[in-house]
Amino acid sequence: MKATAKAHPIQGLVKYHGMRNSERRYPYHDSISLCTAPSHTKTTVEFDGSLDGDVFVIDGDRVEGRGAERIQSVVDEVRERATADYAADPVRLESENDFPSNVGLGSSASGFAAAALALAEAADLDYTLPDVSTIARLGSASAARAVTGAYSDLYTGGNDADCRSERLDVADDLEEDVRIVIGLVPAYKETEQAHKEAEESHMFEARMAHVHDQLVEMKDALRAGDFDRVFETAEKDSLSLAATTMTGPAAWVYWQPETLEIFNTVRDLRNHEGIPVYFSTDTGATVYVNTKAEHADEVEAAVAETGVDTMVWKPGGPARVLDDADALF
Repeated sequence: MKATAKAHPIQGLVKYHGMRNSERRYPYHDSISLCTAPSHTKTTVEFDGSLDGDVFVIDGDRVEGRGAERIQSVVDEVRERATADYAADPVRLESENDFPSNVGLGSSASGFAAAALALAEAADLDYTLPDVSTIARLGSASAARAVTGAYSDLYTGGNDADCRSERLDVADDLEEDVRIVIGLVPAYKETEQAHKEAEESHMFEARMAHVHDQLVEMKDALRAGDFDRVFETAEKDSLSLAATTMTGPAAWVYWQPETLEIFNTVRDLRNHEGIPVYFSTDTGATVYVNTKAEHADEVEAAVAETGVDTMVWKPGGPARVLDDADALF
């Protein structure tokens, strides 16, 4: 009846844009991401018959409006699948992030992943992580990949059973030697609106024609353990994604001057100093700077010189259920 789970946010490597079905959140094509640790979301849920209705709290604030609707879709899906009588009771859900949210760092992915796993555990669903990913997807398609962790692929599928995430087998070096320097550019972004903008862009069909080659290239590079191919592909995909969003009806430019300065810093490090380093962005102004462990300090110092706050993360594992002692309430 009560459970707590933890999940890491994701960095999109080959990202999806737009959804074939906005209610069930089926993307148009596969997408691949990398979970980032130690950043995480922790969520506690409890089915409680004494409550008047479902209650959702994130970082101490009651969630209302569209945010509550998205959480409700995940809660209702668990109720639909559960057989325990108490799963019909109202739910209390509380969640905390240990990193900034709504700035392009994948907080919705870790949030819905942790919520889906905690709800499935509390409702006594005997599910694998790929099974749980089909629930998390209803809150955020990226959350499906945060459930399975590390390098994961969300298969587009044509139904709930097939549109699920699975963890990819990759070379050990890509698990142990990768470091992600975060260049934090705190500009608020709205991912749902970005998906709508992209679908109406004149460049959307061009991206759709190209992204399948990107997926093949990424999977081949991951299997080969080729750091440069993996993160060069992610860098190019970031530019393609942004071009599609920025050419929608609202011509929405979400990069900031600091974003472009980090891009230039990364390319200077790579082209003039020979450091293996690549930039990547999701929907937002904050930048992921991917490098190897031996260069992390030098790269972080260079990114910090642009005037932004920095953090150094590494690949993170799958979502997991925590002990009762770790509960938020």
